[in-house]
Amino acid sequence: MTIRTKTPNLLDNPHIPVQAKLAAAWTSFMFLYIYVDYFGLLKPGVIDDVRAGVVFELDISPTLLTMCLASVAIPALMVMLSMTLPARVNRATNLVVASLYIPFSAVNAAGESWDWASFYGLGLVLEVILLALILRSAWKWPRTPAVPAGPAATDLRQQVSG
Repeated sequence: MTIRTKTPNLLDNPHIPVQAKLAAAWTSFMFLYIYVDYFGLLKPGVIDDVRAGVVFELDISPTLLTMCLASVAIPALMVMLSMTLPARVNRATNLVVASLYIPFSAVNAAGESWDWASFYGLGLVLEVILLALILRSAWKWPRTPAVPAGPAATDLRQQVSG
């Protein structure tokens, strides 16, 4: 009879910076956002409508395509901005943009027939979950304790920075 005395090695779970979590969530959001539109092209009649110059009952125009590009460019830029903006601006930007994209994502799914509800519904639910994770991460951004001002705090500040 063999008795195991060696305990298994536990996997290391390193801390992930908030900026990396936000950038990863925006990247995942972008993949879903783009692929929902891409796979939507496979619906019967959609390509014919595009060839006829119509998308979602809207005439294809430079203005429409500029709006479409902006709707994709903003979350794409959020990947980079989440990694580079200073903490205070980063937090506020993520809170505002993610809050605005929840209704925007819902509007994109509106107007589709019930035949496609599972497809657009799943895309919408996954996008909203990612946006909620972004909002949660930005809202719970870790804070550094403030060091009080004054002569007694000078020694404390030197100890913290040293």
